Amino acid sequence: MRAAPRYPAGHTGPRFAHGGATTPFDVGLPVLRVVLGLIMAVHGTQKLFQWFNGPSIKDMGAFFDKAGYPAGEAMVVLAGLTELLGALGLVLGLLTPLAAAAIVGVMINAIAVKWTGAVLGLTGVEFESLIIGASVTLALTGPGRFAVDRFLPVLRDHRLLHGFLALALGVVLAVVVLLLRD
Repeated sequence: MRAAPRYPAGHTGPRFAHGGATTPFDVGLPVLRVVLGLIMAVHGTQKLFQWFNGPSIKDMGAFFDKAGYPAGEAMVVLAGLTELLGALGLVLGLLTPLAAAAIVGVMINAIAVKWTGAVLGLTGVEFESLIIGASVTLALTGPGRFAVDRFLPVLRDHRLLHGFLALALGVVLAVVVLLLRD
């Protein structure tokens, strides 16, 4: 009987079958990345380019102003870029922990603006919460085998620590943005 391999502290172990066999991670994680990335890309392009029936930056800026953010139009551009770049990172599996953390930060702000105490329904936050959960999952598990991160030495073998650090950064930046609100 073979002894279980030992891994360095913080290493999550192999996610890939030996000999190149496809694993459930190989199939499931890209599906999650692409679906979540496409959803967030739609939201980012709505804000930035008025695609998918999105409002103008001026109109969305007025909403951000009303929500208490300073320089509403600039905040729309910041939110749109964060959503779009985070989405592209997820779809490609590029800097996945940071891409996922960017989405978490945007969704924390979305919940703060939308929160009325309801979880379900039009005023609920279940959609935003699901996006946060999926993003946290990707930050902690990594992108899977079929990702650009596999070609980056630091991210090739995803470590749980990378996910935690990226999420901490995303949460801190989200709180900083929330503190700018009136």
